[in-house]
Amino acid sequence: MSKIKIILNPTAGMNSASSKIPLIEELFKKHGAEYHIEITQRVGHAAEIAERTESSEFSIIVAAGGDGTCNEVLNGLLAAQNAGRSIPAMGALPIGRGNDFHYGMGLPHGLEDNVEIIARGERQFMDVGRIAGGLYPQGRYFGNGVGVGFSTIVGFEAAKLKFIHGFITYVVGAVKTLFLYYRAPFLKMELDGTILNQKSIETSVMIGRRFGGAFFMAPSAVNDDGLFELCIADNPPRLEMLKLMAKYMKGTQHESPYVTIRRARTVTLTAIEGTLAVHADGETICEKGDFITMECLPRQIQIIGDGRKP
Repeated sequence: MSKIKIILNPTAGMNSASSKIPLIEELFKKHGAEYHIEITQRVGHAAEIAERTESSEFSIIVAAGGDGTCNEVLNGLLAAQNAGRSIPAMGALPIGRGNDFHYGMGLPHGLEDNVEIIARGERQFMDVGRIAGGLYPQGRYFGNGVGVGFSTIVGFEAAKLKFIHGFITYVVGAVKTLFLYYRAPFLKMELDGTILNQKSIETSVMIGRRFGGAFFMAPSAVNDDGLFELCIADNPPRLEMLKLMAKYMKGTQHESPYVTIRRARTVTLTAIEGTLAVHADGETICEKGDFITMECLPRQIQIIGDGRKP
């Protein structure tokens, strides 16, 4: 039986994560798993814990929280790997708001199902993305996806909503963004050497499939094929964008004449007119940037899964 370190963010899920600790402990004990829970104290702490955890002591690190917690654990693990150390496999427990990173790992929704999968310890490989630019000229890793434009501003607005939670915050944020901040920048896009010049209200660069718990930005993405799936929406009128939002929720946006689906291993975006609002796994990369570059690193980490594709 593998020894498991659980990195738990108590502020995840609108500060509800701490209340789930007794259930998490009960479930791991039920499955006879040897575990240790470490509670994060501040932003960035999960990455620090993951980076210093020795694979000789813990064979699995579990990110217990939302997308931000998963992203921090991922970055901590990659920092250790870049330093030449062997790293544990990564698991996740979905106790945040959107849990899109977790969904992109191909894991089910229920807490008990996920504990059972972690206790079994079955491993599979997953791609990792690296983004450079904005607040992170030195680079930062992501495991679900990057949003450029509309989805990033939606995330900013959703974060302001303190009295509702779950995917409805992103729906409200999307409607607000549609009417208050709707302006598409003109971009130069370089996709594995192919150059596109166009306006884009939203460019999603995905390893996983979903943002905001409800918007399927890349419904056919595969998380271990070595390629990003890009969903590029050009510059639809507001009414058409409203219709397109409904298609994103069904994963049928490819039917829209305003959307192009592409795949690439490297992506560079330059703002010719306007600016770039960018997030990676929900973490802000820039609010008004002018240049970002991304690379898909094939099968970079081992994750704990049940053999399913997301």
